[in-house]
Amino acid sequence: MFHFFSKKLFLKDLLEDFVDIHNHILPGIDDGAKNIEDSLRLIKKMKALGIKQFIPTPHVMQDFYPNTDETIGDAYQVLLGALDSKLLASITLNPAAEYMMDSHFESLLESRNLFTLKKNYVLVEMSYFQAPINLEDIIFKIKTQGYIPVLAHPERYSFYHNHLEYYERLKQLGCIFQLNLLSLSDHYGKNVEKTASYLMNEKLIDFVGTDIHNEKHISKLSNLVLNKRKHEDLKEIINHTNRTFSVI
Repeated sequence: MFHFFSKKLFLKDLLEDFVDIHNHILPGIDDGAKNIEDSLRLIKKMKALGIKQFIPTPHVMQDFYPNTDETIGDAYQVLLGALDSKLLASITLNPAAEYMMDSHFESLLESRNLFTLKKNYVLVEMSYFQAPINLEDIIFKIKTQGYIPVLAHPERYSFYHNHLEYYERLKQLGCIFQLNLLSLSDHYGKNVEKTASYLMNEKLIDFVGTDIHNEKHISKLSNLVLNKRKHEDLKEIINHTNRTFSVI
């Protein structure tokens, strides 16, 4: 009797020409790359996985990382200056930001002074401890200012894990969902992995990103194995991410 072993389906096989819309590769301005050497290592290792288009998204979080157009622009220029011409010619780098939805963000929103992913897509996040009390108002303001809110890693907000129905509410309000690829493993914990599966099964995920901060993240992504259903679903979401954000 013959036994047929199905081929392992690795996440990395889906990353050729991936447009990464969420990562922390700009040097020295948040909890991602600490310096230019870090940035270069991360970019080279991500490129080895097939990623060629990068939208770096440093945190804009008033209490911890009070980044501005200037700090993001300066870090971007430093990184561009450090890339050798051959590497620079083979990738694209277009900086944006990941905004904590706090009162500072609301004032930036009013001045329409946001670093978007592309066109009017703006990457936003919440505290992992609790949602803003006025979350629905903030989402409404984002929309009325002409932006589309892309909620980073919705699967990681543990206060929704026992209130899964609220994800539907967020979608009704006009939120687009961006899943972290590492949430498809137990990297952030079993509950996050379970919620990520739920959101994918319910077809609530629009885009994916790596949210890479360090080399350990890249190593885990390289070894991540998916079941057949996740592999198929993810292929579709990756294609949608690429179609929406590619600049090539």
